[in-house]
Amino acid sequence: MLDIANDIRSLSDFKRNTSELLERLKKTGNPLVLTINGKAEVVVQDAAPYQGLLERVETIEGIQRGLANVKVGRTEGLSAVFQRLPRLLGGARTLSKVTP
Repeated sequence: MLDIANDIRSLSDFKRNTSELLERLKKTGNPLVLTINGKAEVVVQDAAPYQGLLERVETIEGIQRGLANVKVGRTEGLSAVFQRLPRLLGGARTLSKVTP
């Protein structure tokens, strides 16, 4: 979560205090918004929280696609889903028979 009081810095300040601010990024996980001439221009973030953000976005996009499919009637019966499931899992797992 962005802390407006501490996570908005000028690019000049970032250049002067790079080590300290990078340490802060790793410690807090919060991104830094860097400004140029008082205008937000760049966001700097530690790699691990950024990866987590990307994963959450991909999850949300998948849910949105699924909801859109349901809305237009592109759905499958439960038995069809269970038949495809072992293939989707890479054949690594076996499923006991489930009666839909």
